[in-house]
Amino acid sequence: MKFSDIVGQNHLKNHLVNSVQKGRIPHAQLFIGPEGSGTLSMALAYAQYIICNNKGSENEGGSAACNLKFDHLQHPDLHFVYPVATTDSIKSNPVSDDFMSSWIDFLKETPYGSVNDWYEAIGIQKKQGNISVHEAASILKKLILKPFEGGYKVMIIWMAEKMNTEAANKLLKLLEEPTDKTVFILIAEDEKAILQTILSRCQILHFNALNEQEIVQGLIEKENCDEVDAYSIAKQAQGNYNKALKLLYNITNEYPFDEWFVTWVRAAFRANKNARVVSDLIKWSDEIASIGREKQKLFLNHCMELFRQALLLNYSTAELVYMEPKVENFKLKNFAPFVNEHNILEIYQEIEDATYHIERNGNAKMIFTDLSIKLTRLIHKK
Repeated sequence: MKFSDIVGQNHLKNHLVNSVQKGRIPHAQLFIGPEGSGTLSMALAYAQYIICNNKGSENEGGSAACNLKFDHLQHPDLHFVYPVATTDSIKSNPVSDDFMSSWIDFLKETPYGSVNDWYEAIGIQKKQGNISVHEAASILKKLILKPFEGGYKVMIIWMAEKMNTEAANKLLKLLEEPTDKTVFILIAEDEKAILQTILSRCQILHFNALNEQEIVQGLIEKENCDEVDAYSIAKQAQGNYNKALKLLYNITNEYPFDEWFVTWVRAAFRANKNARVVSDLIKWSDEIASIGREKQKLFLNHCMELFRQALLLNYSTAELVYMEPKVENFKLKNFAPFVNEHNILEIYQEIEDATYHIERNGNAKMIFTDLSIKLTRLIHKK
């Protein structure tokens, strides 16, 4: 992975290259950034720069054989940890090595991919993956080995917030007493979900969401996208290059998020004056409860964005609106008057609370039913 392959984040590229050139390589670093900001791609390029002893501002000039191994993501001094779960073929104690071939394919095909994309790639989209204590034991075994090429070993831990408490405590011991020339690169989207003791032992780099111009430039230069289309996609992507690529290549969601949203708000609107409609909300909650927790969280994020778009329409800022649910006989501008300054913060808070409980394995049917009943009140608040 070359630094020039990464969209934006130029100040972080320069910082990482300079730190290596000056011989100041922290043994533990934490890359924090939202989906589509390039944290994983940057970690790969940085690891290559360190291990292959590359020069200048690009991943070249060092060991040609080493760089070739990195091109195929097969270097023996590069190690990965990522969230996994049981499958039909792996019934218990899954660890990253069980999915290594799928992981290599995932990195090559979707270096900006999300955790949900990864779960779909290995067929666990209805489960919540994690990094377990069994993984921590595997990390220790790998790191006690001497480096293959006599230099650095790099351990990339992707979605580090998915570590359970036991694994995090085991990792803490490794961070406190690292083996010689071992570099940990932890990658996460939610800094608050990581133990404070781990945060305190890492140098933290924050990745901002990409700006529109960076996404436009990336689409034009790397994907040969038409300039007009690139600007349109960049506006919709909201700083997420993974989303931009999906929009460019028409990779649509397999679930009808727009239809579910419209069904939900219509039922919530009617239920305020007709208690019998509550049964429709319960039926709707049953359907959403069946799709898997990661998809549920994506759907809730989709709902939050649609409420935001409605608010923008209500306050006459239509030029900022880029979404319109593709559902027959539904116009966001007609719904917009019901989203206003008196209810938007509460609606957001309720959706965030629902997301929190979904993440912690709450009963999905109860969570969505409770959220729906609260929406029947909030949507009529004036």
